[in-house]
Amino acid sequence: MNKNLQTFPILITERLTLRKLSKNDSEEILQLRSNTEINKFLDRKPSKTLEDALNFIKSIIEDESNELFYWTITKTGEDKLIGTICLFDFLGGLKKCEIGYELLTEYNCQGIMIEAAKKVIGYAIETLGLKTIDAITHKHNQSSTRLLQKLNFKKLEDAVENNPNLILFRLTT
Repeated sequence: MNKNLQTFPILITERLTLRKLSKNDSEEILQLRSNTEINKFLDRKPSKTLEDALNFIKSIIEDESNELFYWTITKTGEDKLIGTICLFDFLGGLKKCEIGYELLTEYNCQGIMIEAAKKVIGYAIETLGLKTIDAITHKHNQSSTRLLQKLNFKKLEDAVENNPNLILFRLTT
């Protein structure tokens, strides 16, 4: 995947601005990555300190190459991160990638993630020329499953990489 972009793409929807992650987002990243409700479906080590959050941000900024788009989700006109959404694991020859997302729990059930995801998927298809987007979710993560179904992802497999708790969804254009 070759972005050929001089600057990181800022995406704007009716209510949201999706922008590049910065060190100023460390408090909210800590909230996201330490929240037990958010982390219960994710196989990752929770952040415990601001330093953990800053180290994560640093790793994302260093990884932003042709292999990762990582946006912070903010309400337009506000700078506070309320969630993140990313495209990763690009397979250029197959015109394929994976999407991931998370949202601070107080912003659930407001249509924020579907609005952000539609914009990112549109960008992936129209600008990057992708044909397939995969998403993997935990079988008990009903809100993620509902979101993917609303976005026209189709359930492919109940078990991913020999993990009976994960489900693979795919969007094909």
